[in-house]
Amino acid sequence: MPERIDTLICPRWTIAIEPDVRAVEGLALAIDAGRIKALLPRAEAERRFAPDALHERPDHVLMPGLVNAHCHAGMTLFRGYADDLPLERWLRERIWPAESRWVSPESVRDGTRLAIAEMLKAGTTCFLDMYYFPDVVAETAAEAGMRAVVGMIAVEFPTVWASTPEEYISKGLDVHDRFKGHPLVTTCFAPHAPYSVSDSTLARIRKLADELDVPVHIHLHETSAEIDEAIAATGQRPLERLDTLGLVTPALVGVHATQLLDDEIERLARAGASIVHCPRSNLKLASGACPVAKLLSAGVNVALGTDGAASNNRLDLWTELETAALLGKWVAGDASAIPAATALRMATINGARALGLETEIGSLEPGKAADVICVAMSDPALQPVLDPVSQLVYAASREHVSDVWVAGEHLISEGIHMRLDVADVCARAAEWGRRLAADR
Repeated sequence: MPERIDTLICPRWTIAIEPDVRAVEGLALAIDAGRIKALLPRAEAERRFAPDALHERPDHVLMPGLVNAHCHAGMTLFRGYADDLPLERWLRERIWPAESRWVSPESVRDGTRLAIAEMLKAGTTCFLDMYYFPDVVAETAAEAGMRAVVGMIAVEFPTVWASTPEEYISKGLDVHDRFKGHPLVTTCFAPHAPYSVSDSTLARIRKLADELDVPVHIHLHETSAEIDEAIAATGQRPLERLDTLGLVTPALVGVHATQLLDDEIERLARAGASIVHCPRSNLKLASGACPVAKLLSAGVNVALGTDGAASNNRLDLWTELETAALLGKWVAGDASAIPAATALRMATINGARALGLETEIGSLEPGKAADVICVAMSDPALQPVLDPVSQLVYAASREHVSDVWVAGEHLISEGIHMRLDVADVCARAAEWGRRLAADR
């Protein structure tokens, strides 16, 4: 008697990511109770299982959902608000003043729903968020059925979320406690950057992160100006300062890392730390280029992030995949650097590892959460499909994502949102757009 299960997905190709990144034909994925039950030949699956839902995807690739390891979801309402400015002016003249005027629980909820609608449609099943009102971000992600890691943010100056470092940490811990054990929401510490967080606050975060066993996610070595200012103020480069404070550990997730010396790369590798590469944001802000090939060669775990829509305009990991591969080749001066398979790992299992979720998501392995996507390969722009892995990185786009499941729930079915009210999401975003446009 076949075993009753929730879902069986039957694609043409399957890319499991682990143990290696290759496309295999003729497999089927069995899902039950939100988890991957088995990945096995289709004929065997049909003998073993009786699914409540059978999804035939004969021209598709099945693979793990993408992991956006760095995002500011609530900032999606600021898409296009401060384009074509260098980072320091972008922050100080446009973004920070706009945030002080407009950011609220309501704006964060609406901006996060907009971000989730965009990311899910593009095959992103998990995102790390670093923004104000992380409680609202967590609630919004849970309501949408999307997996999220919310940052317990900290800076030294007052904002709409908190007034003092102590209040930031206290409110962050409340969020951690509230969502502890939640099936879709986890937390991390998210001090903004070395230049905006004091030694005492960073030291306390390090102690609490060790106690709670959560990552520490921080903007790090984003621009050359950041390095120069740090040396002038402290006599140390930012990474050296973090190391002095005991923060360069396997829990460290440094974002951007466009300004790294060879010995700093080795330091990150020895510590088992992770880096999140945000290539399009770094290019748009002219911040520099992360030395991805050197980091990977040294053994550093490198993930991918979009950054926020205010500095990238697209929350689209497919464009980050392609840009990371192409830019990585140019930086290394080597056309074989960052091959397609490596880029796919950066967007899946490496992202999961950076967020402390590698045992839960990032590959198609029995027992893991069923966060999976299908990509249609029948479009003329993808023909002929000589190598599905290469086609995904160098030719596919978010428009080719047909289906998305998170924890086994079918959130995108043949390109259509099944849970989110997209019309309402867009109407709310348009209203915010009218307010912001009137204030420019």
